[in-house]
Amino acid sequence: MRCPYCGKLDDKVLESRTMVNGESIRRRRECLFCGYRFTSYERIDEKPFMVVKRDGQRRQPFDREKLEKGIIRALEKRPVSTAMVEQICNDIEDLAIKQGKEAREISTSALGELVLEKLYDIDKVAYIRFASVYRHFENLEEFMTEVKKIKKKSKGGSNE
Repeated sequence: MRCPYCGKLDDKVLESRTMVNGESIRRRRECLFCGYRFTSYERIDEKPFMVVKRDGQRRQPFDREKLEKGIIRALEKRPVSTAMVEQICNDIEDLAIKQGKEAREISTSALGELVLEKLYDIDKVAYIRFASVYRHFENLEEFMTEVKKIKKKSKGGSNE
């Protein structure tokens, strides 16, 4: 480790301490040349889970907050608790990581479908709200087609 005071590379570790639930190590060091004491931190540099955008080229780190905002927006003024929203987000995040485990990435379309599946089970109005944005409904007919699909599934499920 290079001394921040004199720039020499020789130092000794005086003390090591595990920090933040074992996710990093804090080390107190002393330069063997000038005696200056300084602190260094070690953390695991984990490759982030990525989301592949619609164009198939751009990627960005998975953002749980962005996922949560979309779900909250779809569930706005619906009888769904904050705890349930948290659970939905946890479930979707877990499923996304399982699906993209090998490549450490998932497409936005696959992620959107996971959200739609969860919302369909929880609240049909929230499902329609999310689907209308996610699937880019261009006109009323597309919107009505989706609503009819829900009606048909609901009627089919109640007969069993």
